[in-house]
Amino acid sequence: MFRKFSEFQSVRQVHLWLRQEEVLLPAVDGETRRTVWKPPVYNTIHHLLTNPVYGGAYAFGRTGSRVTVEGGRKRVSRGHRRDREAWDVLIVDHHEGHVSWEEFERNQRLIADNANCKGLMTRGAVRRGDALLAGLLRCGHCGRRLHVSYSGTDGYCVRYSCRGAHLNHGTRRCISFGGVRVDSAVAEEVLRLLSPLGIEASVEAVAMREEDVAETRRQVELGLTQARYEADLARRQYDAVDPQNRLVAAELERRWNERLAEVARQEERLAATAAVQPDALSGEDKERLLALEGDLEMVWEHPGATAETRKRILRAVLEEIVATSAEDRIELLLHWRGGDHTRLSVARNHTGQHRWRTSAEVGELIRGLARQQPDSAIAATLNRLGKRTGRGNAWTEMRVRSFRCHHTVPVYRPGEMGERGELTLKETAGRLRVSTMTVLRLISAGTITARQLCKGAPWAVSEAQITGLDGAVVVPHHPLTANTDQKELDFQ
Repeated sequence: MFRKFSEFQSVRQVHLWLRQEEVLLPAVDGETRRTVWKPPVYNTIHHLLTNPVYGGAYAFGRTGSRVTVEGGRKRVSRGHRRDREAWDVLIVDHHEGHVSWEEFERNQRLIADNANCKGLMTRGAVRRGDALLAGLLRCGHCGRRLHVSYSGTDGYCVRYSCRGAHLNHGTRRCISFGGVRVDSAVAEEVLRLLSPLGIEASVEAVAMREEDVAETRRQVELGLTQARYEADLARRQYDAVDPQNRLVAAELERRWNERLAEVARQEERLAATAAVQPDALSGEDKERLLALEGDLEMVWEHPGATAETRKRILRAVLEEIVATSAEDRIELLLHWRGGDHTRLSVARNHTGQHRWRTSAEVGELIRGLARQQPDSAIAATLNRLGKRTGRGNAWTEMRVRSFRCHHTVPVYRPGEMGERGELTLKETAGRLRVSTMTVLRLISAGTITARQLCKGAPWAVSEAQITGLDGAVVVPHHPLTANTDQKELDFQ
């Protein structure tokens, strides 16, 4: 039961697994008081996982009674749970438990944190939805936990909103925003910080654990030395007593036995410490461990990784996230486990925008190139620049045409540049009776002024300035090097 809870981290998931696998649990029949085996119920599993006796502790007074007056008569009701501070007795390490007390305490915190709608400080259990930050987001305006809602054809559209004040007091919602960009930004930040530091931190943790175990072993060795000294002292006192004084001899023998038992206990502790001594990492092992830095990102992007897995990764490193609404951005304050804080700023979607929207930069390029090139040439230019569509695809003639039609950008007409008094690079070279490379050198030297939207786009040269240069172009000749000792070669 405890192993499955450590795996699933949810009482309900353990209950469902036991039911699915048809695992029967013992129970006491209410009439015959005999032990019977039957399918488990949720309360049985919850009581077992929260009972301190399985953590090696003895507890008394976990429930109490309440006295009320009904109809003029006293009424006593029993079985009311009490807080741990109000228990009558709690003895830790009273006996050997199924789990250690530290693991039992960790389980109680996890069970309390999994409780949904049980207060402002609980995050709730991990659920199936695609919202990665469910239970982690908190409103920076009122302090309430944000609600999650799903919409769309298949329910894949995630939205976070603060509805606590609206539901309880009828006021307006504090904050509401889409979850796609926020989830992506937080996930990217987590992977960015964990990828380069996670493995190094693991190596440091292994080294620190080695030091802690060494110090613990040293303390156990000192305790064993002290116990052996006291046992030897008790033996010498017992040997020195007069055998006729039986009362004193019996007391000294009892003390000697106690010291011998303490020696045996310390020897067992020392053996247990040696059994858990971690092996030191060799240089080759550390290099192999450091080479695994990218594995976390591989796990995150793997097709087999579920939303529950990603949520568990986020919850392992994040305590909570405080979201505040700005003018056109969502300000996020990430509270990491350990006390560190990180700020993120995520742009809001404006009206008419969506996640697959082509960037404004690419849109401006298409509008400018449409006045110089046909759709097929525009697609080739955008692909050479590495520009992608809103969905991350390469550009094609059909996609450029679709963008133009959607944004009412007119199609390019042959001769359109000439109507505006502009010449292409080839047309300029023909008018000047030089090569295109010569025209490029003239543009570079500033003799001709030309306009180019982006690298790889056509050059647009004003026809007016070419008219005055017909037949009178002086091609600049620049030396190949700035070295004054360079000599010219005359070829015959």
